[in-house]
Amino acid sequence: MNIESLREFCLSLPDTTESFPFDDVTLVLKVGGRMYALISLDGDLSINLKCDPEMAIDLRERYAAVLPGYHMNKTHWNTVKIDGSIPDSTIHDWILHSYELVFSTLPRKIRNYIPRKK
Repeated sequence: MNIESLREFCLSLPDTTESFPFDDVTLVLKVGGRMYALISLDGDLSINLKCDPEMAIDLRERYAAVLPGYHMNKTHWNTVKIDGSIPDSTIHDWILHSYELVFSTLPRKIRNYIPRKK
């Protein structure tokens, strides 16, 4: 998996936008104006993803490439090193989990506006 495949997968999710609000080396992906993924373009490829707190701990214990979220609330965010040790399909599942967590917190008016993939 590389930066382009990560980016393309995220952009395939409904209402996803991308920007560089912090610096020119952190690509931020949002749904409904709220962050669900941050991809580091500086150094080794990694992605920060929002995660259910219990699941976050479990993933950190099971995978050496999953760490507490760098510069994020470590209860709710994981940093995943994209080093080939985790299957792409698993990373896609975690991206979807992050997207859905953030989507579920959006106001109903915004959620109803965003088309859903079946």
